[in-house]
Amino acid sequence: MNEDNNIVPIDIPYSSKILYDNVERLKARYSFLRFGNIGYSVLGKPIPYIRIGNGSNEVMYSSSIHANEWINSILLMKFVENFSREYENNGFIYGYSAREIFNYASIYIVPMANPDGVDLLTGQFSENTGIYNQFKDISLNFPNVPFPNGWKANFNGVDLNLQFPAGWLNAKAIKYAMGYNKPSPRDFVGYGPLTEPEALALYNFTLVHDFRLILAYHTQGEVIYWKYADYSPEDSQEIGERFAEASGYLLDITPPESAFAGYKDWFIQEYNRPGYTVETGLGENPLPLSQFEKIYRDNIGILVLGAIL
Repeated sequence: MNEDNNIVPIDIPYSSKILYDNVERLKARYSFLRFGNIGYSVLGKPIPYIRIGNGSNEVMYSSSIHANEWINSILLMKFVENFSREYENNGFIYGYSAREIFNYASIYIVPMANPDGVDLLTGQFSENTGIYNQFKDISLNFPNVPFPNGWKANFNGVDLNLQFPAGWLNAKAIKYAMGYNKPSPRDFVGYGPLTEPEALALYNFTLVHDFRLILAYHTQGEVIYWKYADYSPEDSQEIGERFAEASGYLLDITPPESAFAGYKDWFIQEYNRPGYTVETGLGENPLPLSQFEKIYRDNIGILVLGAIL
């Protein structure tokens, strides 16, 4: 289809404003999609979800819990758009019938879990405004972290992927020992698990569903992390191997310094079901948009197989 007919842009920084506009346009074009919000950010911005399908096999894909990893919001939104087009045309995606997947699975997608942080990284707050200066004041305490490109946290300076009740005290000990013992652009666990509205929204949304599998999208490294502690959910390694084969990514164990308190970690602990952190692309965050097309090609198989395996 002509690029002019596409909804999701792949060549501009992807802010929450663009996300909300794309959600409205998808809603207008594809009546079979379902939409809602899982909650709101510290600054009151909606955290939307999109549901593809009406089948009993529920899965959940999320991205941009870290602000400087916003390229994955485009990945998930472009997947929604391309899947919808194939469904409408009775076509195929990654070799599978879009309509058969739609009837088999319900794919819940949370494309931007940290809209406040993403908007900092995508230039939505003008310098010397109050909001920008609050981000910057936190960053000044950590001169080793480049500003704004090194920012991963939410508006309160809490790393949302260190907020989940799965070894949270372990994460705290590790990150405090690294010097991240107060609000920071990255790696501050907060003053307790689930203190931040964005993390609590993901947590509560998960509790009211029956997800067979979750994918938590991050950048970078072209690696898939599949375990938490000693948990080894049934089929988890085998599914991970299928993902690795489809993407060319390495299937691996999470490094010790990052092995606790993540969304994927909590999901595995809570449900003993497959959960994966997928690290897309290579280089330094935020990744350049020139990597997007390769990221999409590498991950389309994971996104499709995640709903049917």
